[in-house]
Amino acid sequence: MVTRLPTPPQLDGWNHLYSGKVRDLYVPADGSDAHLLVVASNRVSAFDHVLEPPIPGKGALLTELSNWWFARIDVPNHLAGADSGAPPVPAEVADRATVTRRLEMFPVECVVRGALTGSGFAEYRRTGAVCGIELPAGLEDGDLLDAPIYTPAYKAPLGEHDENITFERSVELVGEEVATALRDTSLRIFAAARELAAQRGVVLADTKFEFGRDPRAAAPGPAGLVLADEVLTSDSSRYWDAAAYADTALPRAERLASFDKQIVRDWLSAHWDRSGEPPALPAEIVSQTRARYAELLERLTAA
Repeated sequence: MVTRLPTPPQLDGWNHLYSGKVRDLYVPADGSDAHLLVVASNRVSAFDHVLEPPIPGKGALLTELSNWWFARIDVPNHLAGADSGAPPVPAEVADRATVTRRLEMFPVECVVRGALTGSGFAEYRRTGAVCGIELPAGLEDGDLLDAPIYTPAYKAPLGEHDENITFERSVELVGEEVATALRDTSLRIFAAARELAAQRGVVLADTKFEFGRDPRAAAPGPAGLVLADEVLTSDSSRYWDAAAYADTALPRAERLASFDKQIVRDWLSAHWDRSGEPPALPAEIVSQTRARYAELLERLTAA
């Protein structure tokens, strides 16, 4: 069960629609349905619980990084232009909110793995494969793959966990044309992003993308795909420091230290048995987590 979420703020020109663990969605107060206001909160979640206290500035850091990537990806995205006719972003959330087109989302989460780690490594140890894709024997946690692999997931209904699926199952869900476009577009974006990250001394290990279709427009691009949600942020991607990763003398945990909330997960794993409500995060864990988010943004976006 997810812990109770705080009451979202009232925003001029927008009505609250829905709150997830880390984001709040609003629709125009005038009743139009073409746009959404997506507000990235400072909330942090782990193990299906929203934790206390929040991470100061987290929403703004992730919004800035996502928008930076959107500007560098040659795929249509969900951001609404200034002349879209939507209400403006309220001043009190201006640094962590975006106005987007309202899309019909595909029920497939597009995961691309350039390295074998996390749940993918756990599955590989059990089966020798990830989402039905056979991999060479003898791979270790954190090994880079010869070529990135596409391992989609089914976006489960609210309150349920996403389910890893095969490409063939994604075809059954959305049809062959869309499934192929989702795969090929995701791999192409990942390849370009990984190259750019490498130029900044960062390894992009894996990520997830989400796509939709605008029912009001014939969107350009393969199968009318529109890139949506957040993109290539610390909350949707795993990044490693390239210098640390290359230093094989370091312990594996240091080589694979990611620029995200892994600090939070590690602390909770050491101080909570996952029964009842999780403990409050210490100030030093909050500070260290914010610093990791901020460092990734600075390293990627620096000229």
